[in-house]
This record gives sequence, C-alpha cells and structure tokens, in this order.
Amino acid sequence: MTQKLLECEKSVEELLQAIEPSGIADESMRRTVEILLNLVEELNSKIKGLESENQRLRDENNRLKGELGQPNIKAKNLKGSDDNHSSEKERQTSKKHTKRSKNQSIKIDREEVIEYPLELLPADAQFKGYEEVIVQDIILTTDNVLFRKKKYYSPSEGKTYLAELPRGYEGEFGPGIKTLVISLYYGGNMTQGKLLEFLEDIGISMSAGYLSNLLIKNHKNFESEKSEIYESGLASSPWQHFDQTSARVGGVNYTTNVVCNPLYTVYFTTPNKDRLSVLKGLQNGQELKFILNRLTFSLLDTFQLPTKWKNFLKLLPQETV
Repeated sequence: MTQKLLECEKSVEELLQAIEPSGIADESMRRTVEILLNLVEELNSKIKGLESENQRLRDENNRLKGELGQPNIKAKNLKGSDDNHSSEKERQTSKKHTKRSKNQSIKIDREEVIEYPLELLPADAQFKGYEEVIVQDIILTTDNVLFRKKKYYSPSEGKTYLAELPRGYEGEFGPGIKTLVISLYYGGNMTQGKLLEFLEDIGISMSAGYLSNLLIKNHKNFESEKSEIYESGLASSPWQHFDQTSARVGGVNYTTNVVCNPLYTVYFTTPNKDRLSVLKGLQNGQELKFILNRLTFSLLDTFQLPTKWKNFLKLLPQETV
C-alpha cells in the first residue's frame, strides 16, 4: 500500500513538471494555469505534512496504550552514497512552479502580419492589437550562382586581367555547402554515401572524389582558426584545466591532450605524455625556449635538486634565452 502511495505521489509530481504553461497562447489563461499549478503544489505539500503529523500522533497514541508505532525502516545505504540527508521540513518545502520560456532563446528571422478577413467581421469590431505566435521552421534550398567575371586585356602589356570570385567561393561549391557537409559528417556522423544521397535529393551534383577531398584535405584555414581560438582561450583565464587520454595513431600509441576552461576546449595529440610535451602544448605548439634566472634556481631549491647540479647550472649563461 505504501509503495503504491509513493508511486502515486511521484506520478503527480512528474505530471506537474511535465505541464508547460508557456505553450498556452492566451496570456490570461496561461497566468491562470500557472497560479493553479502553484496552488496544487502548495496543497500537495500541505497534505504530505498533515499525513506525516497524523501518523506521528497515531504512533504516540499507540505508544501510550502500550502498543508499537509504525516501524522506522531506513533505506539500504548503497556503497559510496552520501549519508547527509535534508530534514523532513526542508524536503517538504514547496517550490514555486516557474519554467523558463523557450521563446526567449529563439532568433526571429522575419515577421508576418496575419490579417483577419474583414468581410467576416461585424460592423462594430474594434482592433485590439496582436497576439504573437512563434513558429520555428527551416528552409533548405539551392543557391546556385552564375558568376560573370569581368575580363580585360591590355595590348601594351600583353596581359589579361580577370575579376576574382568572392572569398569562400573557390572551386565548384560555395561556403554554405562546404560548411553543411563538414558539419553533417563530423557532427552528425553521416557517411559519405548518405551525404551524396542527401545532396542529390536537394539538387546538388557533387562527385564522391570531391566530397572525400573536401572532408580530409585543404583544411589549413581550420588549423589557423583553431590556433587563434587556443591563443584566445589561454589568455581568457589565469588557469587552465589539463587532462590526457590514450589514443592510437596509425597503430601506434599516442596521447590526446585536453586543454579547457568554461569558455573553450581544445584537443591536440602528441607522441609522448611527458612534461615537455605538456609545456609545448600549453605554448600552442611553439618551440620551447628556456632561460636560467633567479626564478629558475628558486624552483630548483623547491624541487630539492642536488647542489652539485645547481652549481653546474650556474656556470651556464644566465638571463639568456
């Protein structure tokens, strides 16, 4: 019986959380539903409190009559679980039923006014403004461009001058297709065969060889962009989180390094996982440069380097990269 009550209470709470008032178009109706939901949660919390108090009084009454009250059966403590539980009062505290509207994060691309047929309105109808409804949609269509590049010829120089294509339109395909294909392949895990089928369905003619080259070759721009992101990420915070995991490259054991903070994440793979590899990674792949100065010897004292080696190092050039 107790198990059924617990399941019933759980289903009620899940039902309350599943209700989404923001989907109600009418403002007054949406506000009314939110007030009712808060009232239901508050009453549900009070009922639980009264049931608990009623059970406590029953147990006390049974104890005074020499009987046993309801047994206090504790849940089985799983290994590694936290024994610190909130008090009954804290667990029974109701929370206001508020949900963040999904429409706040939706970018509006265009607006359209929907007219009501005037011939269907009564003569005394008065305009009372607009009721806003956001509908999300996507348009997937071709944007094939025929560029007419102006061409000039200079007889005196014996040279032809030809206008250049806009940036990003190198080759047979524009930046939109290139971006979409790379995103679907690496982000959506689509195979090259499915990508070709998808492009053909929307009217794009691309060979399998070109698609393969697009995915795995000529990505210097991405490499420079990653380098710029990494430089900005390193400068964005006084600390960085660093982690390593094993990886296989061409059948050989390598190490994938992860550098991140709440603003960015960068991965790079190295043959080794030693300290110098980590330092080089934190320099964004630049060659390491070393200098002997006061800070050097202060660190060597902290690391408890033998005096013999510290004396040898003092014979080397100081304050020189």
